[in-house]
Amino acid sequence: MSEFQPKFESLVQVFNASIEKFGDRALFGIKRDGQWHWMTYGEWGDRTRRLRTALQRLDVQAGDRVAIIANNSPEWAMGAYASYGLGAAYVAMYESQLDKDWKHILKDCGAKVLFVANEKIAERVRGFRDGLPDLKEVVVLSGTPKGGEHAFADLLQHEASDLVDPGPDGIADFIYTSGTTGEPKGVRLTHRNLAYNVSAMHVLLPMEPDDRSLCFLPWAHSFGQTVELHGLLSMGGSLGLAEAVDQIIANLAEVKPTLFISVPRVFNRIYDGLHARMNEEGGLKKKLFEAALETAAERKRLAAEGKRSGWLDFKFKILDGLVFSKVRERFGGRLKYAFSGGAAISKEVAEFIDNLGITVYEGYGLSETSPIATANYPGARKIGSVGKPIPGVEIEIDVSATDDPIQGEVLIFGHNIMEGYHNLEKANAEVFVERNGKRGFRSGDMGLIDDEGFLHITGRVKEQYKLLNGKYVVPTPLEEKLKLSPYISNAMVYGMNREFNVAVVIPDYEALQGWAKERGLDADPASLAKSDELRALIEQEVNKFSAEFKGYERARKIFIGDEDFTTENDMLTPTLKLKRRVVQQRYGDAIESLYT
Repeated sequence: MSEFQPKFESLVQVFNASIEKFGDRALFGIKRDGQWHWMTYGEWGDRTRRLRTALQRLDVQAGDRVAIIANNSPEWAMGAYASYGLGAAYVAMYESQLDKDWKHILKDCGAKVLFVANEKIAERVRGFRDGLPDLKEVVVLSGTPKGGEHAFADLLQHEASDLVDPGPDGIADFIYTSGTTGEPKGVRLTHRNLAYNVSAMHVLLPMEPDDRSLCFLPWAHSFGQTVELHGLLSMGGSLGLAEAVDQIIANLAEVKPTLFISVPRVFNRIYDGLHARMNEEGGLKKKLFEAALETAAERKRLAAEGKRSGWLDFKFKILDGLVFSKVRERFGGRLKYAFSGGAAISKEVAEFIDNLGITVYEGYGLSETSPIATANYPGARKIGSVGKPIPGVEIEIDVSATDDPIQGEVLIFGHNIMEGYHNLEKANAEVFVERNGKRGFRSGDMGLIDDEGFLHITGRVKEQYKLLNGKYVVPTPLEEKLKLSPYISNAMVYGMNREFNVAVVIPDYEALQGWAKERGLDADPASLAKSDELRALIEQEVNKFSAEFKGYERARKIFIGDEDFTTENDMLTPTLKLKRRVVQQRYGDAIESLYT
């Protein structure tokens, strides 16, 4: 394992260093009444110190847990760093989760204090609070509580008190996994896990105090929390908090970020949206768009061979001004870098974003690895890979898990490995592995390391299944490929112990509104899903985007669904991962019909 000298030993050190160094700089931006208002590091730091005193008076001590059910806000971050400064762990939940998930997490972690976003959530918590003996206090962030809870504003009236530095071994976070295969598991992350990960970002990633992001990834998820909140805070950057997911493009134009930190689903939407727009406009605009993409790709091919063409450079400069600069302007005009994580981004989409003039850096990790394990970075970047191990981390491939000579389960060793799952010793025994006196983590992901040392993720070990002909199938790559169609929103491939694969395909009914109208079809999803015209279109798209896959990997039959996979219907986790068992239950009869 490579020698690594971290810049920070704890998140408390991150807080102290940033507030002292960047006090007058903008930190958090909130849009109110049509205007963006920015809170400085100094203002946020002062309120965080006051909140720390208030939590202390609510008897929060080192080793306790402070929980929150709320979307991103300056108050969310105050709660986190106030808790860290008392040696307490922060436990974040999503507003979109179900009551039963909140109750399970609060009971499992034994939270003493709970922050909730508003009175509506406070009322829901009252409905099951009797089953939470450890929960002593509830604080409402916005509005006036009606059930005896504390108002957040009242807690900021205290004077700042001395903080506690829990050191690298103190537990900083409980991050509960999404629960794709069962109840959420509490991942215990230490200050070392998170602070060392942030320190590695300082070594590798091109981020600086003048950088700004439009923040929409939830901090309840490790990727958004570590890379965007802790990472930008540590570097003096600023975060404009997006109003909502459907306002991202509008907010980009207003906030004018230099960084775009996202999961592949959002990049896919940009890819689909721009291609659909060009197809709709057609004519000269579409030809220029395609010429610009082709020229950018050709320049990169030459650059990879150490060559260049003066004519191509000139041509690209003209096309970039006519086409790509207009696209970048829609995103605020200052975007330099796009950081992708949380799932594998398709090579086509990554190259597309890169060709627009926004350099893409993809990384890899899990909540259990804090999360960054590998990353692409300046001087070591290969689109299609998830990069190389970050400083202080090693990767091994266990081929015994797949019976494949090249690809196997990804094993991760280093400072980023979690302390363990909370109260789940059996689960801990299943995921931890020892190698030469080092403790590692079994990721459950399938991958391979190429000749240049770049890691490539090829699927999930548990999602791999065998067809009746003995062939192994990993469905995720095909599902992701199908979603590149501008007419497909979601897809799930199925075929375990069957003769062939089938797929549940959810069309993008919003994108199909104009298409349906042109053909005189009822655009209502329930009606449109049954039309022969839509079936012909979707089958054509499935065949087109499956072309590069082996015959047995492709879906021989498809069912067109009219209910998308969402967090609201529990078919997606809060981090937008597919809950296969839930989708199989919802569409079980339809799947069975494809085989009969």
